[in-house]
Amino acid sequence: MNIPEGLKYTKEHEWVAIKDGVATIGITDHAQNELGEIVYVEIEIVGEDINKDEVFGTVEAVKTTSDLFMPISGKIIEFNDQLNEDEGDNPGLINEDPYGDGWIIKVELSNEDELAELLDSENYKEHIT
Repeated sequence: MNIPEGLKYTKEHEWVAIKDGVATIGITDHAQNELGEIVYVEIEIVGEDINKDEVFGTVEAVKTTSDLFMPISGKIIEFNDQLNEDEGDNPGLINEDPYGDGWIIKVELSNEDELAELLDSENYKEHIT
């Protein structure tokens, strides 16, 4: 199981990478493995402010659909075009590279203090085992 250090994690299996006040968010290797082959990602709220723990989209796999929960509050500023059916339409990138090309959204942080509530790699590993 791939759990990179230096990222933050949620108990709902999202990961967060922070750079210059912008969070890149995706789902973990564990989550994509549990879901199976991902066939569709729906994000309809680019440009909107979303609070921590609110649903920001869904991921559809061959065997199930799962909500995506916002790990931190902020404004969604970008949806990964490679996953978007109107652009690249390759949601399988999440299965292939969940921490790289398979990222889902970028968010302008509105409350950096919320980052302290997220898990580090060691605590996330304990959570899933």
